[in-house]
Amino acid sequence: MQSFQGLVLMQQRIWTTCIGEHIGERVRLSGWLHHLRQLRHVTFLILRDGKGLTQIVVEDPTLAEQLASLYHESVLSVEGLVIANPQAPNGIEIQQPIVEVLNPSTAPPPFDLFRPTLKAQLPTLLDYAAISLRHPQRRALFQISAASMEGFRAALRREQFVEIQTPKMVASATEGGANVFAINYFGSPAYLAQSPQFYKQTMVGVFERVFEVAPVFRAEPHDTPRHLNEYVSLDMEMGFIENHRTVMAMLTCVLQGMVQTISEQAAEALKLVKLTLPQIPAAIPIIHFSEALELIYREMGEDARHEPDLSPSHERWLGEWAQRQYQSEFLLVEGYPMVKRPFYTHPDPARPQYSNSFDLLFRGLELVTGGQRLHRYDDYLQALQARGLNPEPLSGYLDAFKYGMPPHGGFAIGLERWVARLVEAPNIREVTLFPRDLNRLTP
Repeated sequence: MQSFQGLVLMQQRIWTTCIGEHIGERVRLSGWLHHLRQLRHVTFLILRDGKGLTQIVVEDPTLAEQLASLYHESVLSVEGLVIANPQAPNGIEIQQPIVEVLNPSTAPPPFDLFRPTLKAQLPTLLDYAAISLRHPQRRALFQISAASMEGFRAALRREQFVEIQTPKMVASATEGGANVFAINYFGSPAYLAQSPQFYKQTMVGVFERVFEVAPVFRAEPHDTPRHLNEYVSLDMEMGFIENHRTVMAMLTCVLQGMVQTISEQAAEALKLVKLTLPQIPAAIPIIHFSEALELIYREMGEDARHEPDLSPSHERWLGEWAQRQYQSEFLLVEGYPMVKRPFYTHPDPARPQYSNSFDLLFRGLELVTGGQRLHRYDDYLQALQARGLNPEPLSGYLDAFKYGMPPHGGFAIGLERWVARLVEAPNIREVTLFPRDLNRLTP
């Protein structure tokens, strides 16, 4: 290791965000050479660690010259005196530094990380993700993502849910066979899991209330700003429900918990991306699918009344309508036609052509799909027969319903889609660490 101005004292390292607690003391910091600004008589070294930035004042010309010989992103350890200075960033800086180079960067980074925003195009940022993710603003997006997952977990734990982890290699497709990644499992056909649906329903018979945070895989040939082929799914399933509206009420509770945790754990990240969190209504507005189509017909002039699903343009219009009508960025659409829902979906007892299911629209984009599931074994056999599906490949799943399963339901939130909509990112890849899509399998 190379050392400037002697050896750094072996005292305990602190984060840059904690130096305000040590004014008048000497501390040790470690991080990356984020930026070096050289003036005539003084040089300012900006050190970045995993939490933030701090300014280090270098007055020794020899040290300044040695630092100038380093590329940005070199890894440093610095010991210095913490001084309160109103003119410094955040009113604090480090003076009288002793600097040790732990690992010099071997080349300049492909873009300037010290600038407020990265100027490179998205494909370049993704190609060099190992570097671009270090940018404070890019990093902030994933701090918001991490807080979202923690909020999801914390909200459900408060409601006595148990976290589970289910297989990602499965013997049969969950949502249908057309959009699965096939794999060779020791000579037998298998698939990457489209969702944990079968397993989380099974586990309702064990714990009653379960959730999972894990990747899922969809072999859909989409090349749009809103689709990925691998994403993180925030799944839950709960037993002893009245109907799908019990699940919708729990979704509202979870969203409130997620927003609260983001505000508590990612406050600095919110400032960096200039984000004001949305208000989650105590009761999110609800509209039936058939009423939504009628409304679209009356207001937009488009005759979608016999369509089995909502188009993206219809979702956007409904989002604007909910904002005007209820001052809500969220809208629950319930009662989708059974023909567009998976076989395990429970029909509406009063109108069997419609389902006890729902989608949540957030700012005019589908964010959550959920609903009540079938829970009687004979109903499953009838549902599979009606769709021309063979029950044999699903025998392990169906066994759970032979031995008594309570009325139950659940939902799934796409984490990346949630964060993208939250920060108004034009492309979901901007909030995905290492995206997997039609054209990208690396890095």
